[in-house]
Amino acid sequence: MTVRDVANQLVALCRAGKFEEAMNTFYADDIISIEAVGDEQMPAEMRGIEAVRGKAAWWVGNHEVHRAEILGPYYNAPYPNQFCIHMSFDVTFKPTGEKKSMNEVGLYEVENGKVVKETFYYDMAPAG
Repeated sequence: MTVRDVANQLVALCRAGKFEEAMNTFYADDIISIEAVGDEQMPAEMRGIEAVRGKAAWWVGNHEVHRAEILGPYYNAPYPNQFCIHMSFDVTFKPTGEKKSMNEVGLYEVENGKVVKETFYYDMAPAG
């Protein structure tokens, strides 16, 4: 499976709201996932499919999604094993009821038909 095959199928699953199926199908067991921020409870860098599944389960459990848009995939010829996507969400954070819009870019690295690393970029500027 080529990088483009992985990218196109992963994006199609995400657009259909099948994020868990995308992970189960395309993520390597030893995946590395890096967020722009983290803390002791949820570190910015997580290693292994079970840790990434736990992070995703927390996100799904704590957010009501009103709108999700996935754009891409996009490629960069000098880096043939990578692709990125743009994700945009309108969500409510369930514990507080806070509504917000979120935009982020995910950069994915693929080896042997599996995503081995995902790195997320988003605006870190304080609100207001």
